[in-house]
Amino acid sequence: MRAEILTIGDEILIGQIVNTNSVWMAQQLNLIGVKVAHMSTIADDEKDILNAFAEASSRADFVLITGGLGPTRDDITKTALAKFFNVPLVRDEKTFREIEEYFSKRGRQLNGINADQALILEGCSVLQNKQGTAPGLWMKYKNTVFVAMPGVPYEMKAIMTESVLPRIKKENELPYIYHHTLLTQGIGESEIAEMISAWEDTLPAKNIKLAYLPQPGMVRLRLSASGPNETELKQLVDTELKVVHEKLARFVFGLENYAAENVSLEKVVSGLLRERKKTISLAESCTGGYISSLITALPGASEVFKGAIVPYTNKAKHELLQVDEALFTTVGAVSEECVLQLAEHVKKVFHSDYAISVSGIAGPTGATAEKPVGTVWIAVAGKEKIVSKKYQFGDNRNRNIISSASAALNMVRKMILEDAPN
Repeated sequence: MRAEILTIGDEILIGQIVNTNSVWMAQQLNLIGVKVAHMSTIADDEKDILNAFAEASSRADFVLITGGLGPTRDDITKTALAKFFNVPLVRDEKTFREIEEYFSKRGRQLNGINADQALILEGCSVLQNKQGTAPGLWMKYKNTVFVAMPGVPYEMKAIMTESVLPRIKKENELPYIYHHTLLTQGIGESEIAEMISAWEDTLPAKNIKLAYLPQPGMVRLRLSASGPNETELKQLVDTELKVVHEKLARFVFGLENYAAENVSLEKVVSGLLRERKKTISLAESCTGGYISSLITALPGASEVFKGAIVPYTNKAKHELLQVDEALFTTVGAVSEECVLQLAEHVKKVFHSDYAISVSGIAGPTGATAEKPVGTVWIAVAGKEKIVSKKYQFGDNRNRNIISSASAALNMVRKMILEDAPN
């Protein structure tokens, strides 16, 4: 079964809001065995909407539409559907009573515009909206099912969860679709591709697809397969996942289940610290407190996080963390010597078990011939040892900060794992 997701609204096309609906819907459809083959965003223009309906009906078993079901003049999805299906809009009395009750409970007066939300396509199935006033609509055009839902995320999610997904599962024999993702740090996608090319060549014969999902500081590798037997499918994918895990072991920091909560380096590091009853502190120069914000955004951060200092200037590095002033005129602040002192001293200041220090040139200014933009030194101090490493990232300030954070967290993750638990 193939699905197409259509999002209707100028507000998305002009970048006024972010389209989170399509992502969530695609995840839920994949989880029940429906493959999403196409996603589109269409303007609030009847001609464009009708063209999108026609195209979608020619290539999809299910067309899921969000947006344009509200009570105002710019909400034209319902009238476009009526024209596409060549049926009139008629008042559904059950929906009208539900709208009346919705307004009455809130002490509001029902006006004519709101009452028009009880107008539905003649012959369609109404999907109750318990979170709002615009009902969902289920109708069939030839061999394609069209489902229209409000664009308000919590209203759409309620209709999908309570009505749409159960009905699709009940009325169709669906395969299982299984995704599992390997998380890597410290290696680019082209390097990964070279390392695993022979193994990757074997996947098509096993009906497994591999996707590379790069982002600043990390690369996700997603394995996907579909079939009639869920247990066999998972065994097949997980077996191949173990193979690639072994090939990339020194770069792997976690696994991620599809549509579950994302795994991140800060969650992995915080979890390890919590398990071992250890703490961490930070001295962040070029990252400006970004790593600290990642850690403190997690619940229970106070159990593992002692504190951080952001010594952005050389004066702050010297006065707050006793970095030798002579370094600034010899090797400079972006140096191994500087980050080693920063890590050692911030660890002492906060009496933590581990410490991270970062100093670099995030850009776009501040570079020299010897130290171009993206040059970053990172040090990690533990109980028995301290390690440091120089990185050369790119020329984009934001990506350099994110990449520095990922590299630093991965360095401390490795140190924690190398240390005896207690």
